[in-house]
Amino acid sequence: MQRAGVHAFKAEEFKTCETSSFCKRLRNTNPAERLSLDPESLRLDSAGTLHGKVKIMQPLQEAKENATVYVHDALDFEMRAYGSGILRMKMSEAGRFEVPLVIVPELQKHQIPLMRTMVNKDEERFGFGDSEVRIKFASFEMEVWRPHDRLPVMTFNRNNLFHFERQIDTSVETQDWSETFRSHKDTCKKGPNAMSFDVSFPGVDHVYGIPERATSLSLGVTRTSDGKETFLEEPYRLYNLDVFEYLHEHPFGLYGSIPFLTAHRAGSTSGVFWLNSAEMYVDIWKPSQHKDDGTHSQWISESGIVDVFFFVGPSPADVSEQYATVTGATRMPQLFSLGYHQCRWNYKDEADVRGVDSKLDEHSIPCDVVWLDIEHTDGKRYMTWDKPHFPDPKVMQEDLARKGRKMVAIIDPHIKKDEKYSLYKEATQLGYLVKKHDGKVFDGWCWPGSSVYLDMLNPEARKWWATLFTPQKYQGSTESLYVWNDMNEPSVFNGPEVTMHKDNLHHGGVEHRDVHNINGYLYHLATAEGLIHRGEVSANMHSDRPFVLSRAFFAGSQRVGPIWTGDNTASWDQLRVSVPMCLSIGISGLTFSGADVGGFFGNPDEELMTRWYQLGAFYPFFRAHAHIDTKRREPWLFGEEATRRIRNAIQLRYSLLPYIYSAFAEASERGTPVMRPLWFEFPDEEKTFAKQDSFMLGSAILVSPVLEQSTQNPRGTVDVYLPGDGLWYDLHDGTVYDAKKIRNSLTAKVSLETIPIYLRGGSVLLRKMRPRRNTAAMEGDPYTLVVVLDRDLGARGQAYVDDGQSLQYESDKMFMKTHFSYENGELRCKVQYKNVDLPNSSIERIVVMGAPQKITQAKVSDAQGHQTVNVVYTASNIIVIGKPPVAIDRDWSLTLH
Repeated sequence: MQRAGVHAFKAEEFKTCETSSFCKRLRNTNPAERLSLDPESLRLDSAGTLHGKVKIMQPLQEAKENATVYVHDALDFEMRAYGSGILRMKMSEAGRFEVPLVIVPELQKHQIPLMRTMVNKDEERFGFGDSEVRIKFASFEMEVWRPHDRLPVMTFNRNNLFHFERQIDTSVETQDWSETFRSHKDTCKKGPNAMSFDVSFPGVDHVYGIPERATSLSLGVTRTSDGKETFLEEPYRLYNLDVFEYLHEHPFGLYGSIPFLTAHRAGSTSGVFWLNSAEMYVDIWKPSQHKDDGTHSQWISESGIVDVFFFVGPSPADVSEQYATVTGATRMPQLFSLGYHQCRWNYKDEADVRGVDSKLDEHSIPCDVVWLDIEHTDGKRYMTWDKPHFPDPKVMQEDLARKGRKMVAIIDPHIKKDEKYSLYKEATQLGYLVKKHDGKVFDGWCWPGSSVYLDMLNPEARKWWATLFTPQKYQGSTESLYVWNDMNEPSVFNGPEVTMHKDNLHHGGVEHRDVHNINGYLYHLATAEGLIHRGEVSANMHSDRPFVLSRAFFAGSQRVGPIWTGDNTASWDQLRVSVPMCLSIGISGLTFSGADVGGFFGNPDEELMTRWYQLGAFYPFFRAHAHIDTKRREPWLFGEEATRRIRNAIQLRYSLLPYIYSAFAEASERGTPVMRPLWFEFPDEEKTFAKQDSFMLGSAILVSPVLEQSTQNPRGTVDVYLPGDGLWYDLHDGTVYDAKKIRNSLTAKVSLETIPIYLRGGSVLLRKMRPRRNTAAMEGDPYTLVVVLDRDLGARGQAYVDDGQSLQYESDKMFMKTHFSYENGELRCKVQYKNVDLPNSSIERIVVMGAPQKITQAKVSDAQGHQTVNVVYTASNIIVIGKPPVAIDRDWSLTLH
């Protein structure tokens, strides 16, 4: 959310590589000191971890008489392997900051020993699983290989760009290292502490990830060469910032950072993740036209350590699972959070909230959550209420809850300086605030005016914060109120680049430059722990899964809650770029994301609003939101026809929730994204590698949104790419398309009514088809089972069900998994695991798409015996079996005759 009346991205307010001294020093330059791995120092311990020293050899240029005095003469080196295909390399020196709370504790259980396979005077090789790492001592080049591959999966330091600026002995060296940017001074008391390295991906033409930014899915190059001269464009930046009205095509970093890059070619997917929370830049280039040379990257960070994970794949799902093994998989969301969210800055009072709630019902628009922005507070004092406008917030929340709806209220990380404000007073007394470089409490400017900022690096501060969300402490709140963390990059209106000074001090004397990119994550984490604590001390409920939306994020945020893509604009360009943005974030491990439907800034017209709802219904996180200066734009304000179309889009979302929930269960178990690039499901099909105008939702649904205004598309068509060589079925009318026969290309006629959506042949999906007010009202509804046959008249799929809200799916394994398969005319349901009671497990309808011949009857067989049921044809290739005596929580088979 951004200041009212402030518009347009102002590039001059933000740094570039050229104005970031560490990036300018290290980019595209070979190190002044030669670094090599000392072979005499290498040893394997009993766990199979490799230890050693990276030595600083003679400088490439003659040392000067007044050479800099460093604290350490060598770097500590460590390498270990985990599970199937994870290699970790750490290089550091004592006294540097290491990122906490991102690596899951369970990772240690997955460690496997490195096994020495070859050694000579020049290099040493170690096996891990079925892969191998080859380390060259003198050049400190490292290659990772998989068996039978012609090329290495990836190479470290192939371009000799490994720099490590060692810690300077400041007791001896007393020079001034300070820097200034737009009148803001950074004392840089520790001197230069930056580092860089390069990673190459031989044979790879496409790399993805390192979000967040508004740019293409397949990342473009930032360095080019004509063979004689190298041309540098702006590298990709990772530095969490409050950026309003961001550009729709730019390498500039936005609100969150995940330093995880995925590389993909036919037959091979791999990845590299740098656990470092300081400011970072990443260069991407292709050294030649020769395909084997592949894609190269240079990573540059201002401080911290080198703690790099290499994921060897080989499939996209393998890389997702390997990353999840390190940083954790997606927390299973509450079912309500997958519904539709209605938000605005701001619903002005309780009457406004009740009016929105009433209008949703009047127009039969499903909705699970109504949101409150900053104006609901008493003078921007969070966890308070503006009493003239919200005199009885508890009753307001209870009224929504009786109808099955929730409320979300915003709580930002800045705290108004006010001695009468209990939150400020207590945080100050406890010493839980970020300090300036001189040790005084930092005072920055944000929504309330003069503000202080909680130091979430302090574990005691996080514990204290987590106690504040009970209704007894958060007066006026109820247990149906959830939380939105905005501005947590952190945003400081009068700070450098609209954020905090890098030389501010956190717990333990750690500089802000070291922790900047995890600041929002730690705040997000502590808030989620607060909602869990609320349930633990509640007399009315068990702990439910926390729902906390965050704008800032880092690796590990997927374990906490959803994020959104920030302050976008009501434009067709922003509609288009929302797809690669969400895809990039998803393949980087954080799948619960979405863009503000309609665009935060500006006033969308009926067509743009309709198209955005039709796309937004397939974002993992589905919320409409708007700036305070925009016109009201709730779904019923664009005319009767537009309301009907928007309602249809939202109802379609709700009908697919059983399928979407099951896709989230897969994400929770394996780390796979819910919203997927086409190449994730079709990894050998090169035409999908750069596709970003369509996507998969789970493995069974292909969505091809309308991303152009009708005036720019006089044909009224969308060019759809149907990958693979199988069958695809139009979700709306059941028309079947043979991808092989049409050579994967389809020109789909479109109207404002719908967007092209296709079901993948060979899939089985669960749906709930009865239109309801919200997910609570759907709880007791029966299911519809949709069987989508492939060319061989087969199909398979899984369903996951739990109570939709509690943490018992995790603590007590209270859930159910069911497998469906169709083969040789027989549909089977097999319960794989069941430890939960369902309000209604019955199937009211079975739909079979692609039925090959006239079928009039079906026989159901289960533990109770056999029963014949009737079959009805609704189209030439679709049959419907109404009210079959079956359910999703018991074994049965159905044979078609």
